[in-house]
Amino acid sequence: MTRFFLAFAFLILVSTSPVRAAIEAGPLVTPSWLNKHLGELGLIVLDVRGRDVHNNGHVPGAIPTDYDTDGWRIKMNDVPGMLPPLALLESLIGGLGISNADHVVIVPQGVSATEMGVATRIYWTFKVMGHEAVSILDGGMNDWNADPDKKIATGAVQVAPVTFKATMNQSLLATADEVLAVVDAGGAGTSLIDHRPTDQYLGINKSGIAQRYGTVPGAQSAPAMWATVNDGGRFRDAESLKDIYAAAGIATEGKVINFCNTGHWASVGWFVSHELLGNKDAKMYDGSMAEWTRNTSRPMQSLVPQE
Repeated sequence: MTRFFLAFAFLILVSTSPVRAAIEAGPLVTPSWLNKHLGELGLIVLDVRGRDVHNNGHVPGAIPTDYDTDGWRIKMNDVPGMLPPLALLESLIGGLGISNADHVVIVPQGVSATEMGVATRIYWTFKVMGHEAVSILDGGMNDWNADPDKKIATGAVQVAPVTFKATMNQSLLATADEVLAVVDAGGAGTSLIDHRPTDQYLGINKSGIAQRYGTVPGAQSAPAMWATVNDGGRFRDAESLKDIYAAAGIATEGKVINFCNTGHWASVGWFVSHELLGNKDAKMYDGSMAEWTRNTSRPMQSLVPQE
């Protein structure tokens, strides 16, 4: 009888204790999905628009972070926009109150493909850190605000730091040496995809971060703006993206290395390949042209004559 009561008491304790249940979500979630799951234990809403914008109106309970100043990307070896060391990212993520047990929903503003790149770059960072439970709010805060039934909170949100431990997933990260090996092999077996605007790909113009005009030899062009509807905050569906890539002669399967200037637009392209099209052989070259062009021994291809 005593054992029965002890077992019964244990069941009551378990049934009334908060348990972090697995949250079922894909790479993209809708405002309706997020609204339905708000407040669930283990769900973290990460507002990546910056603290000032966040304080003026945000998804209730969302935690703010600043992409440019919080340390999501740093300068390393004089190359801007690089992935920080694991210890720095562990401190950053844990300091935002995010643990390994949490599912993170990233909320951008939803203005353009470039702005959505803030979300995809942070998403990619979580994946590189070995954290699989992460999604992006498709359409961002713009779509959230468009629904009059969705609540808006204001003011600062306080969080308690927790421990976050990273497990590096190197399979998502390409290096300059890997890109060079692809070039030396004539592109055999691996597609190089340049997600910068077409004028930079062709060598008509360049970013101030890049040291030389043009692109990596053999690379194909898929500007990041192709990924979203009318270059807005909503991603195109997988079938539309496949059709677009097919029209441009770009592979949607097999080994792919995505790059741009600093790994920002490239994260949009990687998100399309790896997450939306399901190509688990897709990688991103973090250093991109900012790193590649600093070494004059690395080859370049300009598709227009240079003055």
